[in-house]
Amino acid sequence: MIWIALTVFALLLLAAAGVAYGITLFNALVGVKHQVDQSWSNIDVLLKQRHDELPKLIDVVKSHAGYERELIEKVTALRARTGSGGPDAQRLAAEQEMSLGIGRLLATAEAYPDLKASASYIELQRRITGLEEQIAHRREYYNAAVNLNNVCMEQFPDVLLVGVAGLVRRPLFAAASEERADVNVGALLVR
Repeated sequence: MIWIALTVFALLLLAAAGVAYGITLFNALVGVKHQVDQSWSNIDVLLKQRHDELPKLIDVVKSHAGYERELIEKVTALRARTGSGGPDAQRLAAEQEMSLGIGRLLATAEAYPDLKASASYIELQRRITGLEEQIAHRREYYNAAVNLNNVCMEQFPDVLLVGVAGLVRRPLFAAASEERADVNVGALLVR
């Protein structure tokens, strides 16, 4: 009789340990999900600030660099494509294009001495450059959180609870291919 009681006790103890492990695992996965959401929200705040600064930059460039109309129209169209919402692949690609467009817009100052000397342009350039640096820095944290999220979706035993915890595969905020290419500085200066 004592052996039966010890066996039942051992099984109950094992079941309790399994439930405790399952709860701990579930809570960790929920934490991973919220870490991704938080890191995206941190980036989204900066993207909104950049979005708000862009019309001011476009107005300053328009007033000094009338020949850059095509570039200004492209950046304006990109601004309209980027919006709010989560980090789906389409939004991340549009934000990457926006970063490239802003870089090109800021580079136009090299061809226009009046623009380069404008106090409002210099201030906008400083603010937007600072925002771009912060976005790049926070993108690292976002990608680390996304990587952990995506790894959890494939690891055992995490894979058993990812659906219950609400994890979904998230896209990385990667650099666009144009950002990886060498910059032809001579072409920028010839303009």
